[in-house]
Parts: sequence; C-alpha cells; structure tokens
Amino acid sequence: MLCAISGETPQVPTISSKSGHVFEKRLIEAYIQENGKDPVTGEELKLEDLIDLKTSRTVRPRPPTITSIPSLLSVFQNEWDALALETYTLRQQLAQTRQELSTALYQHDAAVRVIGRLIKERDEARDALSKVTASGVASAPNGDEMQVDSNEVPADVVERIEATHGELSAGRRKRPIPADWAIPDTIGAFKITSSSEPLYPGGASMSLDVEQDAVLVGGVDGVAGVYSLDGNLSRVLPSQDGAITDTAWWGSRPVTASASGIVRLWEESGNESTSFQKHAGKVSAISMHPSGQLLGSVGVDKSYILYDLAASKAVSQVYTSSALTSAHFHPDGHLFGAGTQDATVEVFDTKTNKVLAKFEPLGGPVKSLKFSENGYWLAVACKGDNTVSLWDLRKGQMTKALEIGSVVESISWDYTGQYLATAGPQGITVQHFAKASKAWSVPLQSAVPAVALAWGANADSLVTLSGDGVVSVLGAGN
Repeated sequence: MLCAISGETPQVPTISSKSGHVFEKRLIEAYIQENGKDPVTGEELKLEDLIDLKTSRTVRPRPPTITSIPSLLSVFQNEWDALALETYTLRQQLAQTRQELSTALYQHDAAVRVIGRLIKERDEARDALSKVTASGVASAPNGDEMQVDSNEVPADVVERIEATHGELSAGRRKRPIPADWAIPDTIGAFKITSSSEPLYPGGASMSLDVEQDAVLVGGVDGVAGVYSLDGNLSRVLPSQDGAITDTAWWGSRPVTASASGIVRLWEESGNESTSFQKHAGKVSAISMHPSGQLLGSVGVDKSYILYDLAASKAVSQVYTSSALTSAHFHPDGHLFGAGTQDATVEVFDTKTNKVLAKFEPLGGPVKSLKFSENGYWLAVACKGDNTVSLWDLRKGQMTKALEIGSVVESISWDYTGQYLATAGPQGITVQHFAKASKAWSVPLQSAVPAVALAWGANADSLVTLSGDGVVSVLGAGN
C-alpha cells in the first residue's frame, strides 16, 4: 500500500471516499487546503471526504548498500559533491543575474533621462508655439501694421460691448414668440424642398446671411462660395488659404477662416479682401458679436482673438491651456464660449477676457456649442457623441442631456430659444422645449445627412450642408 502522492509507504494512511486512492494524511490534507481537489483524478475533494485507515506501524528497513561504514562514507561523499556542484551553479546564476540587472537598470535610467528631456523639449515647443503670433499679411487702411498690443480690451470696444449688452438684455426675458412663428406640427412636416449640386465637398461650415436668402460655404480646397437659395452660385471666393474651417457674415460681407490660420474679410463686391493672420496654426471657429462690429476666433494655438472689424485690426489675444475647437458669442454679447480639445468649455467675459466659468468634464473634444436665444442655456455637442448637454448659465451646471440617437456634428437654436436643431451624418433632428410643461419633445427626425445647419426665417425652414457639399432646404412644402 503506497501513497499516491509520494509513492512511499504512508505512516498515517488515509483513503479518498470518492476515488479510493490511498494517501499520506499530512500530504493530502496540505494538497486539499491548497487546491481543493483530488491530485489523481482532479475532481473536487474536501477534508471530510477522507477516511483514516487503521494499520500497524511499519518500520522501513535500511537499504542494504548503507549497512557498512565504507558505504556510508561513499554516500556522504556523493551528497557533498552534489551540494558543492549545486552551490557553484547557483553562484554562477547569481553573478549572471546581477550583471543583467545592472545592465537593465542602466538602460532604464538612460531611457528615463531621454524621455524627461524629450518631454521638456515638447512642453517648451508647445509653450513657444502657443505664444507665437504670426505677422499679418494685410495692412490697415492707414498703412499701419495690425498688431495685438496686449490682452486687455480697449476702452472704446468695451463701451460698444456694454452698450450692446444693455440694449439686447433689456427686453430678452419678456420677448414674446412672434405670431407667425412655426409650431411643432409644422416642423414635424419638414421635407426637402430644394437641393443644390455638390458645391465644395469636404466643407464643414455654412452660414446664412442677414436676409436669410444666401448661404456661405467653403471646402477643403480653400475655395468658398455664396450660394443663393433660389438655386444659383452667385459668387466664388478663391482664398487659397487652405481648407475653409468656418464661415460667418459681417452684414453683407463674407468672412472665412482657414486651416492656415488666416481669417479673411471679403469685400461686398469683387474678390478683394482684408486678412488677419494672428493664429499660429489652424483657426478652429469664428463667431460674430451681436453688435455686428466685432468678431471672435479660436484656434489650435490655444488662443482666443477679438477683432474690431470696422478698424480692420485685432484688439486682444488671450491664451488658454488647451487647443480651442469651437466658439460662440452669447446673444447679449457679454460672454464668449470656447470649447477645448480637453473636453471643457471656458466662458470668457468679453470686456475683461477673464474666464468666468468652466464647464467640465464633457464626453470629448467640443465639436459645437451654441448659446440659446433666451440667454439661459448653453448647448454643447462633443466629437463622436450622440448626446447634446444643456448647461444652465444661471446655475452653472448641466441640467439636461438630450439623447439624439446618432452622432452630432452641429447644433443650432432658433430665435425664440424653443427649438434646438442637430445635424449629423445619419440625419437631423429638432428638439422642442415646451415652456408650459417644461418638457422636451422631438417633432422632427429626418434621415437627411448633414454636417452643418441653420434656421430659416420664422423657423419655417432648415438649411443644411452635407459632407458632399450639397446645400438642402427643408420646409413644410405645399
């Protein structure tokens, strides 16, 4: 009777009630406590499954080879030789391990020093890039070079901002909804009423003019154009500044921003223009101030620039800690929201250029942000996200996350602040807020793909731009 583990005669034999194998009791108990199973069959085994065997204690005889002194001396000599050889081998392995460890530590230390130096150089390069101001390529009417002297907003510009704020905020809260404004049922019946040929494929920006009868669009080839909603491409703007990243209108004059860092102000007639090259890198977004005299731009160089368009100069430039990806002025003009690559929104005081609030964390780089026309909400859409978060400016916190169901590329509020339109590659939606019930509904879901959109007059239409450069008008039709 031999132990199934050691192969020797057990001193305290025990047998498994499940497999019937015999074991040395101390060996099988230790094995069960460590593994919880039978070492022979592999099935689950507990201490309670062991049965002790009652046998007479056996005395193991000595091997016949060690019954004499010469035999014992030979055994001891063999064991000593084996021990000496093992010790020598261990010392060799220890010396080799020490050498390998020393080499690895030296290489690790060298790698850490190189990584530290590269990180330092990278941070210095980023800091230098964020503070670089490229010289302007155009001159002011008086021939003086347009420069940004400081981060402070000039006093005359502050006066215009304050005057605009006082004028627009006075009647905003009690402003009634126009009688001829579109109702949810009308918007729910929207369908495509007209579409253009592909104009500028790859473009991601579109803006309606003041009369809401012409659209300014641009493409990745650096060419922009004014498309009349009656079906004609009325004007081509060959900027050659690189891909057009954003567009706006200064009255009847188009404004374009490009990947080369140039903001270009086009004349009302002809192709002459005034250009500002203050960003050290791509201009991510531009936004027109409600006064109609100022323009804000943000870029990957982590800066926000304010321009006085009447004077054809940049009046202030503020640097942040992250690349800026989107921007919009508050409808009263006293706030400027800028979305960052680091998934935050920074809200600036336009009179002091100080950050008044920071909304974080968001779901990713901010793709689009818009202040509502009632002045209370800020809608934010992040890159690759299918929700739009609503932030209450009065409380400084997010109050609602609107589930759109598809990726959102662009958002737009209507004049009354009750409709929020979203555009994405899978279609457009319109969210409606009922003030009486304080509830949101979805009157429109359309499969028209779009990368940008804008509301038409009286919210009776939506103008969209697809990634292929097709401008479409959605309305209730006949």
